[in-house]
Amino acid sequence: MKIRYFADTDTVYIELPQNPVVESRDLNEYTVIDLDENENLVAITLEHARECATIADFSFQQEFVGAYSVDS
Repeated sequence: MKIRYFADTDTVYIELPQNPVVESRDLNEYTVIDLDENENLVAITLEHARECATIADFSFQQEFVGAYSVDS
């Protein structure tokens, strides 16, 4: 997963699996979702991010459940 913030356009782009996007849908005036051929979520675009979320306070924490191995 990749999360990018573009300050010049105040846009957050969240990219999930790297499947090709075949369709984009507007959820509301600020949010667009991208779907693959099986209608699985591939990406989310959040425009006017500072109005919709507290970008300045954004943090990320990765949680591991059960055994995890890099070699798996």
